[in-house]
Amino acid sequence: MQNIFRRRNPVRSATAVPRAAVPAPLYGLIGEFRDADALLHAAEAAEAAGFTKLDAFSPFPIEELAEKLGHKRDLLPAIVLTSGLAGAAGGFGLQWLTQVVDYPLVVFGRPPFPWPAYIPITFEMGILFAAFGAVFGMVLLNGLPQHYHPVFNAPNFDRASQDKFFLVVEANDPKFDINRTREFLLAQHATVINEVQQ
Repeated sequence: MQNIFRRRNPVRSATAVPRAAVPAPLYGLIGEFRDADALLHAAEAAEAAGFTKLDAFSPFPIEELAEKLGHKRDLLPAIVLTSGLAGAAGGFGLQWLTQVVDYPLVVFGRPPFPWPAYIPITFEMGILFAAFGAVFGMVLLNGLPQHYHPVFNAPNFDRASQDKFFLVVEANDPKFDINRTREFLLAQHATVINEVQQ
């Protein structure tokens, strides 16, 4: 009797060869430096060499490092100022709307628009909104929350928050060439250089 129940997807043998894994695209090269001065000098040399896609990681802030990495303008002060002015204007406007337009009260000859009485709340609303602008602006400008970044794959990168200093040259930099960039980082006295995959 003929078997009419045939398997549509036959089981592959255990000796089947798996497909070759496709390597992840290169994010860049990361160099490890011995201290903050070495990292600062390497970032300065990278800027002088014409690299534009740079990033650095250190366990503490390093003065002038942001300028060496090409971060010339900080938007956070403008965000804080705009938020503070918006909060002050909103606080003043809300008081004016409620006490002059919607429900005006004349008590003991008080003028119809007593603006000096609005100053404390206007000031407090300005401070409150400026603080909100500082916190949320800092979070957004830093790209947070960021649960994954390619540099997390670099060996010893977990020590960047303890005692290690790293400089990354991204592969999408116009001057990036893996061999020349590696030689450049070696010339800057990088102790370890690793490739970072995306």
